[in-house]
Parts: sequence; structure tokens; C-alpha cells
Amino acid sequence: MRLLLFLGLLWGAAATSSGPQWPKPMFGRLASPGFPGTYGNNEEQRWTLTAPPGYRLRLYFTHFHLEPSYLCEYDFVKLSSGTKVLATLCGWESTDTEQAPGNTTFYSRGSSLDVTFCSDYSNEKPFTGFEAFYSAEDIDECQAPPGEAPTCDHHCHNYLGGFYCSCRAGYALHQNKRTCSAQCSGQVFTARSGVLSSPEYPKPYPKLSSCAYSIHLEEGFSVILDFVESFDVETHPESHCPYDSLKIQTDKEEYGPFCGKTSPRRIETKSNTVTITFVTDQSGDHAGWKIHYTSTAQPCPDPTAPPNGHISPVQAKYILKDRFFVFCETGYELLQGNLPLKSFAAVCQKDGSWDRPMPECSIVDCGPPDDLPNGQVEYITGPEVTTYKAVTQYRCNEFYVMRKDDGKYVCEADGFWTSSKGEKSLPVCEPGNGYIYTRDS
Repeated sequence: MRLLLFLGLLWGAAATSSGPQWPKPMFGRLASPGFPGTYGNNEEQRWTLTAPPGYRLRLYFTHFHLEPSYLCEYDFVKLSSGTKVLATLCGWESTDTEQAPGNTTFYSRGSSLDVTFCSDYSNEKPFTGFEAFYSAEDIDECQAPPGEAPTCDHHCHNYLGGFYCSCRAGYALHQNKRTCSAQCSGQVFTARSGVLSSPEYPKPYPKLSSCAYSIHLEEGFSVILDFVESFDVETHPESHCPYDSLKIQTDKEEYGPFCGKTSPRRIETKSNTVTITFVTDQSGDHAGWKIHYTSTAQPCPDPTAPPNGHISPVQAKYILKDRFFVFCETGYELLQGNLPLKSFAAVCQKDGSWDRPMPECSIVDCGPPDDLPNGQVEYITGPEVTTYKAVTQYRCNEFYVMRKDDGKYVCEADGFWTSSKGEKSLPVCEPGNGYIYTRDS
């Protein structure tokens, strides 16, 4: 706390028996009549001390010597601030039945402090009264008294004679200049599932806020809402949701308002657009709510993989926008309408049909092997069998020999005849021993 002694500054406190007179200094001295001598009988004097708004009065005693009495009913000094009596003092030290100031410092509750001195009709001994000093000091409004709510919702900034509040990001200062209202409107959720909640959940939601959330999915989807974890929205025992309320609206129906501590049941909206509004008042301390939303749509028929193929991913149910891919086993290729495909994917439509028919997985055909100069080919697997894993054998004609190859070729998954050495080109038949060369050879 900063003590502000405005020495010589004349704009604040008065210390007279006739009330405030402006301007007066914001500090001063008070004393009983006749101090440091004894005070008389039937004395009564009142001082009204005032300070500018945003300041309070601080008072302490440097001397105190009054007649002691039960509950200070004879002579006393009374300190009041507004309608609140801060202390009634007498004697010179505190007992079970009377209070003396000792080293206590007294503070006004606002910008004014009344000090009243009274003595009764007699004193058995001489008493020298009191001396006190006062000063005005800045009130730190940001320091809330124990047990009271904070001055500001988020941040409090004290300055000489006052204070101001500010808010964290995502909040705006309400027109009352103390409450931080959540900026929680305009959020749009477009994913097929997600989670949304009241601001700060599961901590208490902010006051004086109006939130609007939208779930907007493609046509054909239907939103399902499930309230999860705790549900705690301020309510009233005799009126339905008069303070804070949660409402859910679609193009077909409205649900709510909801409040209290019982979670609403699952809501199957049968709509692809949902608006959730949440309004709070200026009081309360409640945890709020949390919603997990999902979506569904008209399912498509379960796809059946073609022979020699498989489907991925495999799901229990396929709905709008879900897709599957078809992959063929090794040695087979995708065909649709006798046209080869590099890949295949089908997408579920909103009417519950697939956008493409199922393809076939056709065995790879390498076609007839090429003729071998000075040689011939033999089908080993079967007469003119040219599909995947089929085997052919090249042989050279008489008087020719095959160099560095055994002539055995297999139809591979890539559609090419391939030798046992991995060659895709034909073997070579060269003239061998016993070959008769002629002029035309």
C-alpha cells in the first residue's frame, strides 16, 4: 500500500468540529481539549475527515489516556466510517471489557472517517486525553478483503485515486467495467465429429456472456449430440432456467433450455446444421457443460471384394463420404469395362449408393511370346497359356546354339516374359559346331 502524504496540497481532508471545509490538507493532527493537559467534564467534540474518491483515511494514536469503564460507557473516542463503527476506545490499555488503541492503525472503509470524543460529568482522577495523526492514502482497490470476490474478473490495475480492469485474450470488458465477458460466438465446426464446451470448462464459466456455436456438415449428414462428463448450469428451484441457459436449435426443432446438474439425454437432431447458444447472467459459480458430437448418414451397401482382390479399409458401416479402395492380388490387374485401371476408389453418396461399380481383378496376360530368330518356342504350362506364372521354353534350330541362357521364360506380374536371369529380351541363337558356311550364308 502506498502512503500518499500530499504535503502542502490543499484539496482533501477537513478536521474541524463543524464538518468539512474545502480546501484542507490531506493530513493532520487531532487531540482532546486541553491536551497535553487534562480534559474537562461533559466534553464532546467531533471531527469529520474526508479525502477525494479513491482514497481512504489512516489514523493512529501517539498518546491515549482516558477514564476506563465497562464497555467504555463513561469517556470514549469513537471511530466511524459511514454507518460502520470501527472502534470505541477508552482507558489506556485493553482489558476484557474495554479497548485501548495501543499501536493499532485504523483505516476508514471509504473516503471519510468520523472521530468523536465524549467525556461524562465526572472523573475520579485527572486524565490527559489523546493525540492522534491522520493522513489520506491511496486505496488499493485491487486487494479484495478476505472472503470477498475479486475486484476484477481477470486483471486489476491500481493507480492513484482509482483502478481499472482488463481481460485476458478472448474476453472483452463488460460495460460494468469489472466483468470479463467471453467472446465465444462465431465458432463453426465442420468436422464430422468433435468436442465443444462452455468457456473455461471444467472451471466456472464467465459471467455476462452470450455464446453461439454452429455445427455445419455437408447435406446428407445428421448430427448426434452427447453430453459428457459433468453438467452444471445455474438454475432456480421454482423457475425453469431463469439465470443461465443452454439451447440447441436445428432447422427442424429446438431443444432446451437446459440448466441444473442433470445432463440432457442424447439428442439425435436429424439435421446437418445445429446452433448451440449459451447465455449467462452476472452471478453464479458453475462448471458448465461439454458436448461430444458425432454424425451419421444413410449407409451404403457393404462392398464385396472381387475374386482375387481385397478391400481396404474394412468398416462395420460405410456412410456418406466414406470410401474404400480395391487392391488385386499379385499377378492380377484392375479392369473395369475391359479397361485397365491404375487404382480404384469408390465413395459413398448421400442417397446410400456407391459412385462407381465394383471393378474386376483379371489375371495378367503377357500375350504370345515373340518369335525367336533361328529358333522356336514351346509352351510348357499348357497349349498357348500366356497368363501370370505361365512358362515357355525357347530352343535353337539345328546347327545353332543358345549362348549364356537356358531359354526358359516366365510370365511375370508386370506383364512381361522374363528369363530365369531376369532378362526381358529374347535369347540369341548363334551358329554352332558343324554349321556349313556357304557363299550365301
